[in-house]
Amino acid sequence: MGPGRLLRPLLRCCCRRAVPPPLPRGAAVRGPLSAALRLWAPQRPPGRGEPPRAGGGGRRAGGDDDDDDDEEEDEEEEDEDVEELLGPSPLGPVAGAQRVAVVQPAVRWGPKKPQLTTAELQIAEAIALIDTLPNWTVLDKIIIPTKNPDKKFVFGKGNFDVLTEKIKKMPHVTAVFLNVERISSITKKELEDAWGVKVFDRYTIVLHIFRCNARTKEAKLQIALAEIPLLRSNLKNEVSQLDQQRGGSRYIMGSGETFMETQNRLLKEKELKIRHVLEKLRRKRSLLRTQRRKREFPVISVMGYTNCGKTTLIKALTGEAGLQPRDQLFATLDITAHAGYLPSHMAVIYVDTIGFLSDLPHNLVESFSATLEEVAYSDLIVHVRDITHPETALQKASVLSVLKNLNLPSHLLESMVEVHNKVDLIERYEPTEENALAISALHGHGLEELKEEIEKKILKATGKKILTIKVNLQGPQLSWLYKEATVQEVEVMPEDGTAMVTVIISNSAFGKYRNLFPSSTFFIP
Repeated sequence: MGPGRLLRPLLRCCCRRAVPPPLPRGAAVRGPLSAALRLWAPQRPPGRGEPPRAGGGGRRAGGDDDDDDDEEEDEEEEDEDVEELLGPSPLGPVAGAQRVAVVQPAVRWGPKKPQLTTAELQIAEAIALIDTLPNWTVLDKIIIPTKNPDKKFVFGKGNFDVLTEKIKKMPHVTAVFLNVERISSITKKELEDAWGVKVFDRYTIVLHIFRCNARTKEAKLQIALAEIPLLRSNLKNEVSQLDQQRGGSRYIMGSGETFMETQNRLLKEKELKIRHVLEKLRRKRSLLRTQRRKREFPVISVMGYTNCGKTTLIKALTGEAGLQPRDQLFATLDITAHAGYLPSHMAVIYVDTIGFLSDLPHNLVESFSATLEEVAYSDLIVHVRDITHPETALQKASVLSVLKNLNLPSHLLESMVEVHNKVDLIERYEPTEENALAISALHGHGLEELKEEIEKKILKATGKKILTIKVNLQGPQLSWLYKEATVQEVEVMPEDGTAMVTVIISNSAFGKYRNLFPSSTFFIP
């Protein structure tokens, strides 16, 4: 045995480039990947505490202190405007506990009959929504038939009278959740007069949940924007009542504006201010996105119906101990980023996104378009499904419908990885959909296969490949690869002065390498 073979194991230990292992639980991410993750930090509206602009910290050259002071005053005023926009909402949850009766219209026949669900499953989800709100309790659930849920009072006269009698026999009920997408403010007022309790539709309940779970100013601003249509609708109802009581519109203090005109103008001004601040955040996010792309870490958006196990899956893929999944609807309202590694040790960023829900009004989805915009700039989408849920087919359709409405690039929709989660709860489960992967994020089943599939799709999406290249250590090849590719491993062959270098390299960079070093040999693992 030659001395080269004896020395090789030692040299491998000394010369092999350190490869990042999967993150141990509780470990902090450092280096370039950590810097990239910081670019995903939840965005604040501009104002006090904003980091110095690029190009200098502190005072500008020339010592123009007056300009600095003016700028700080402008930022403070802008910050105060944001705080005003985030003040208490007139549509906020009623203080104290609520004891709720959930009412589900059941369309049993005709064109309005739902195809992928039943009234029993719909009311179960409605109860889950109420259970998400703190101090709200479901006292009773009622399913009432209707031919057309789009009627003013949802039900026909006979069934409406039956429902009214039932509700009036429930003295402990303080609110009714009518599980329809939206009811007008006039209908809401008439129902409350008939039933003697507060009435909420699906839109207002979901807004309540969003308010309870919103953590960043951006999420709160998006909720405030989603409230504007409701406030306008309520305003019309209030003005109608005032006109009936006072006999016509009133002008305010000689301003030439009626009460409704003034309130509409104030609402319009509020909406414009919110959109202005959100647009600033969008531009800032666009700048951060550009900086992230320079770091070349692939981005994987994890999406799915609310409470399908997205956060649990990301925790399993990254080993990030700080992630605490919650078994409730809409636990995640802000995009968060988490570092992980694929089987080739390629570093990637997993993005946790807001969950979806069926029958969400367009205005509500549109208000969160700034958050969902990030998905369009991903390299891959992983669609997580709770395969144990009785409405899993409807949930899939709801998610795909929203994704298509986001105008995502076609390649993102075509390359999407579908994951069937919670298979540990179904004995011997086998996916029926082509290319779907069965996993249990909680118990780790199927995660290695999922990582391999993600890696395959990421390499294709980013135009990269994994190669092992034989280089001459006396030449410039190794330094060129460190500069133009991601070097994963260097195995030195001391007997002939060469090294086997494993790299992740783009197609364009590999073409340049072959032109520069045509005599090099390479191997595809």
